[in-house]
Amino acid sequence: MKWINRNDDESNYEDRRGMSTGRKVAMGGGIGTIIMLALYLFTGQDFSPLLEVFNGGGTTQTEATVDPSRAKENEDLKVFSLGVFNSANDVWAEIFRREGSEYRKPVFVTFTDYTTSECGGASEQVGPFYCPGDEKVYMDLDFFHKLASQYNAPGELAIAYVTAHEVGHHIQKLLGLTDKMQNYRGRVSETQYNDLSVRLELQADFYAGLWLHYAVKMGTLALEPGDIESALGAANAVGDDTIQKQAQGYVVPDSFTHGTADQRMRWFMKGYRTGDFNQGNTFNATTL
Repeated sequence: MKWINRNDDESNYEDRRGMSTGRKVAMGGGIGTIIMLALYLFTGQDFSPLLEVFNGGGTTQTEATVDPSRAKENEDLKVFSLGVFNSANDVWAEIFRREGSEYRKPVFVTFTDYTTSECGGASEQVGPFYCPGDEKVYMDLDFFHKLASQYNAPGELAIAYVTAHEVGHHIQKLLGLTDKMQNYRGRVSETQYNDLSVRLELQADFYAGLWLHYAVKMGTLALEPGDIESALGAANAVGDDTIQKQAQGYVVPDSFTHGTADQRMRWFMKGYRTGDFNQGNTFNATTL
């Protein structure tokens, strides 16, 4: 992938690298019960043991220690992923403008090892995620090293796919889909809810492909040989079936929450090839 006109703006960027949050310091209570599915994770794993959820009311602060030696850790990954994040915002601002709406940008947060959000606290093991409570995308940039080494999904377009996918969840928040998903919680069976979750994630994959379509069309970047394969490698690596086979040797389709590898690759490519926002309604699709 070759940048032609990279946007390095940091006005919607929060750098927490080198800051390690320690024990919680209560400031009048917690922030309420978090509906876990409202925190859209990229990896598809069960993150409940890793995500520290705050209960109660009011606000919460954490004590933080600063390690200056890690403040600029993974700087190349930060610059690249921020460029993708800004490009995605530029694309979505234009799409919203065409639809007669105003786009509200999320915030991009990079952190080291552990951080807190309005959705709770998360370790680096959780992977990149979007928190609808504060409209921020959170990333421990070390994840991308794991994506390449452990998931066998190297390359810049793999990183771009992850980043654009998380911004896609922000689009769903703005469109009201996040609230609709929360309303279904407890009102449908677990199998039905998992199916809705899969459709939500596949739509975010579609939105990631849509971003790439317009990023190329708008002259922000140019694709090079192997780039699409890199993105598809990441989509394949985080398919529910791929992850379950690696973890336990077999798959349980009714437990899928993010979609199979083939589904994730297919919806990403549909967004990239069509560039048509209206073709991304996975909730009405008869075939995923």
